[in-house]
Amino acid sequence: MSPRRPLIAVGLASMAALVAGLATLPWPVGTPTAAAFVSRGLREFGLALTAEGATTMTLLPLPRLSFTRTRITGAQAGGPALIEGGSLDLDLNPLALLSGQADLGSVALGGATIHMPDGADDPRWTEPARRIGARLAQGGTNHPRRITLSGTTLDSANPGAGAQAVDLTLAWPIWSASLDAAATLTWRGARTSVAVVGLRAGDLLAGAASPFALNAAWPTGSLSADGTATTAGGFAMQGRGRVETRSLSETMAWIGGDVALAPFIRTLVLDGRFETAGRTLSFSSLRATLGDDVLEGAGSMSFGEARTAVQATLAADSLNLAPLLGGLMQVFGTAPADDGTAEPARPVALAPLTGGDLDLRISAAESRIGPVLLSDLAASVLVRPGSIEVALNRAGLQGATLKGRVALSAAGADGGETEVKAQGAFDRLDLGSLLLDLGEARWVLGGTQGQFTLESSGRDTADLAAHVAGRAGFTIDGGVLAGIDLVDVLHRNGAIAPGALARRNGRTPFERAAIALRFADGIGEIGEGTLKTASLTGILRGQISLPARSVSARAELGPKAGGDPGRPGLAFEIVGPWDAVRVRAAQKAAEPERRDEGPASLHVPTSVVIPGTARAYAP
Repeated sequence: MSPRRPLIAVGLASMAALVAGLATLPWPVGTPTAAAFVSRGLREFGLALTAEGATTMTLLPLPRLSFTRTRITGAQAGGPALIEGGSLDLDLNPLALLSGQADLGSVALGGATIHMPDGADDPRWTEPARRIGARLAQGGTNHPRRITLSGTTLDSANPGAGAQAVDLTLAWPIWSASLDAAATLTWRGARTSVAVVGLRAGDLLAGAASPFALNAAWPTGSLSADGTATTAGGFAMQGRGRVETRSLSETMAWIGGDVALAPFIRTLVLDGRFETAGRTLSFSSLRATLGDDVLEGAGSMSFGEARTAVQATLAADSLNLAPLLGGLMQVFGTAPADDGTAEPARPVALAPLTGGDLDLRISAAESRIGPVLLSDLAASVLVRPGSIEVALNRAGLQGATLKGRVALSAAGADGGETEVKAQGAFDRLDLGSLLLDLGEARWVLGGTQGQFTLESSGRDTADLAAHVAGRAGFTIDGGVLAGIDLVDVLHRNGAIAPGALARRNGRTPFERAAIALRFADGIGEIGEGTLKTASLTGILRGQISLPARSVSARAELGPKAGGDPGRPGLAFEIVGPWDAVRVRAAQKAAEPERRDEGPASLHVPTSVVIPGTARAYAP
């Protein structure tokens, strides 16, 4: 073989390598000429391109034009910018390039700002949006096969609608009718990721149904959904979805809205079949998980311009109400500080709780508040601007049926004051069994009836306690005081038989026990407190202070009219804070005709103090 042939082959190979290497290098081209060439291809989408920086072209592996300091407007160049700044890399179809056409294969935009539409009728985007939709609806390959955004800003005149640091990859290969998209962005200060898989954009824009699968995640929650979407008659979706949040308030702030009672709800999971129509999201079957509670039913959510409205009917086999009441205590209650003093009163304005409308109906076969078990619960919650109404339609508790209603409404010129109205009633409550549930001794037995009607107003919890007004009453017929024999105590002139309280073998059957309170300015006057047994009577008078959380009362025991006239009467003082009430013997008040005779000759020495554990036995 001639030695020239290898040399020629080597030379040709070297030349090919050189040409290939040169083809992969960026070569400068005229920016106006290149921008005008690309604009011919963008015109089909209603867009035009201008650039101010240097422009380069690379031939291999695919022809690529790279622009800097770009500006994309509507089809008529010189109009308001839709996209500006940053760099723009465009891969061109080589076959179309040979015929002088700019067919875009992929688009990469970095560091630019996209001015988002300010509503559906934004004139800047009306024509481009129409042309893009028409072009993509044609199907086939009339679209870029890949779009990449990096470090992009989505700018919007609508507060909270923009996004920063947007990284997006949209893949729509030439051989597939489906596109996949994945993005990460910072929205309202939270880093968020979104992915859409299997969307047939051509079918969707043509008004046909398209399958989709959606996943999103943000710092306090996540969302997943799959189903079908359509634009016929307006954009709509249906399928199955699941949304989970670890803080409903933070999630709604991330969305840019609010719902009623959001501060009370922490962990929430919604799972079920859904459909959307306009700004309404409906769940035909819904499974809601709040903490350890699982409720099932149906519901809907309407995203209005100013408020979000939620309607739901949910039922559960078992419901734990303790976390909800704990949330109420955190918002409206006061908790002791480490040194034992009370924390400052908390404001009770309703605005943070009524950011949306709510119509919620809940039922449960059994519900639990700590150790207390309720049966056949039916309740409703209604929230409207400036008002909250909670109704306990029915609930069974130890043989009794409970009913009640609490209504809160905003008041005051600034809405910072809250008016509270509450009422309730129960009948045939087994008080002894309830005490056992609460971990207390069964010191009283008998069916109990009660009712209350209270109202108040204030700017904080202290104001509410100081302005309580209304009335309350409780009655027990045919009951028993267990653990103490008041007849024996009266016979012993106030002394308690040694070991009687420890043995708890005493009993005091009574015909009727009743107490009536009338509240004014937070002070409950005991207008009628009576105890009637076969041989003695008892009277209770005094006050209960809600602001001070204390009681100051006096109980008197004496023989029943027509009984033993020689048996003296006894008196007890019931005083102290609610968590440390003390019952102590006191001198019985002298009869009116004996006021000048000094103290009664028979009385209980003040040194005799009934232990605090027996405080509940005083009539």
